[in-house]
Amino acid sequence: MEKPDEKTIEKLLNCAREARENAYAPYSGFKVGAALLTDKGEIFKGCNVENVSFGATNCAERTALFSAVAAGNRSFTAIAIAAGDETILPCGICRQALSEFSPQLCVICAKKDGYKIYSLSELLPHAFDKFTPEEKN
Repeated sequence: MEKPDEKTIEKLLNCAREARENAYAPYSGFKVGAALLTDKGEIFKGCNVENVSFGATNCAERTALFSAVAAGNRSFTAIAIAAGDETILPCGICRQALSEFSPQLCVICAKKDGYKIYSLSELLPHAFDKFTPEEKN
């Protein structure tokens, strides 16, 4: 994992906080924003979008990821996540989805008084990374 410079970290955190403002969270009231940095230096924002059918809810991290992939990106260097004063980590589904593209991603989690950095491989040490169909007998 290569940690971004301080200026880039602050930019990502600010973008994540901005994205959080657009979150649609009428059921939990828990708003999350994310900012995903591509290997080309582009930033894609995402926010959580809840749904009355809870399984249809999408997390901020995957919203950012899906937007970036839809724009043609496949390689990412860092993601910042902001949820107000609370420090949160990506859920398991988001960790797995991000790992598909960048298993060594730098994960920057906003805190009330700064941030904490993890590598995605630290948060998901045994990611599902192979699909080998069983041979038929």
